[in-house]
Amino acid sequence: MLTETSSRRSAVAALIVAAGRGSRAGGDLPKQYRALAGRPVLAQALTPFLADAAINHVMVVIGPGDEARYAHAVADLPVGKLLPPVQGGETRQDSVRLGLQALAASGFDGIVLVHDAARPFVTAALMHRAVGALQSEIAAIPALPVTDTIKRLGSDGRVAETPPRDTLVSVQTPQGFHFEALLAAHEAAGAAGLSGFTDDAALMEWAGHPVKTFPGDPANVKLTHPQDFDRAEGAPLHVRVATGYDVHAFGDGDHVWLGGVRIAHDRGVLAHSDGDVALHALTDALLGALAEGDIGTHFPPSDPQWKGAASTQFLAFAAGRVRRRGGRIDFLDLTIVCEAPKVGPHREAIRAAIAAAAAIRIDQVAIKATTSERMGFTGRGEGLAALATATIRLPEPE
Repeated sequence: MLTETSSRRSAVAALIVAAGRGSRAGGDLPKQYRALAGRPVLAQALTPFLADAAINHVMVVIGPGDEARYAHAVADLPVGKLLPPVQGGETRQDSVRLGLQALAASGFDGIVLVHDAARPFVTAALMHRAVGALQSEIAAIPALPVTDTIKRLGSDGRVAETPPRDTLVSVQTPQGFHFEALLAAHEAAGAAGLSGFTDDAALMEWAGHPVKTFPGDPANVKLTHPQDFDRAEGAPLHVRVATGYDVHAFGDGDHVWLGGVRIAHDRGVLAHSDGDVALHALTDALLGALAEGDIGTHFPPSDPQWKGAASTQFLAFAAGRVRRRGGRIDFLDLTIVCEAPKVGPHREAIRAAIAAAAAIRIDQVAIKATTSERMGFTGRGEGLAALATATIRLPEPE
């Protein structure tokens, strides 16, 4: 059950529809479970919702027998706000209704964003436009101008009408609604024996609710045919490389944190957080690649909430920022400089901890260690330092 606080009308839930078979896309798996750039499509569709602080809860509607596929798809995702999946029905309309009823049973009441799992390129900006529109509207959907001329055909296959293009739009998901109104519309349509609504906006129109549009995103494409996967694999992402550097002096203590691993040592470090120079350097490298400031910008040492904080959350935050912008982390490279403690015995544990915090594969993490030949502050055993390089790819800015 959701808490009373989280079920307030200001709460936002994302309902991800992933119950279809996607047969037009080809392949042996439903398209939402197929790999795209090495990750399941569903995982990529979920990531922006799970990473965004504006979204309180995420629920996925899955097909019968897809439990194992779903578990595999979400295995490397942060699951704190992810509710248990619910099984869908025979049609998309049935699946959304069942998902809404499951949300209602959990105590949710607020704003719901309904999104198709086959759209893995949704951005935080699009989600925020949906939520923003719902401050004054009961229903709001992303729309794009139609650039092709559209013909309406008669029953004989001949052109019956050419509607003016400036009155037409194509629509996307996530579509946003006041939760109670959408649930009531779905239940009323079901009671009336009506089916075949291709999106939730059409159902709300049937129920008599006005539907507002807001600007969609041309990159927010739906994967439908095999060639859509081919094009998506080749979607232009631009490489960015940035570096990070951190240093901490030794102080009293019996351990140090390096790369998310607690290592016994005869000294501790002087720091506001846990003083993990490796993760601080990596966090700065990712934030630098995004041109979004540095670790002090987002986690200032003057803020008491970060006193003694685990630095894995800093790296997870920076990695989440990459994903929120539709990007990918290609590689993280780290060099640790100290006379002691010895890094070698902990290398693989550090790689694993970094990979887990950044939600990437362990083969995307490299760790090196060196001394400074007893020169400088590290050589004199006064502290330790870390240098990091992050290679990421981001979509071309608009």
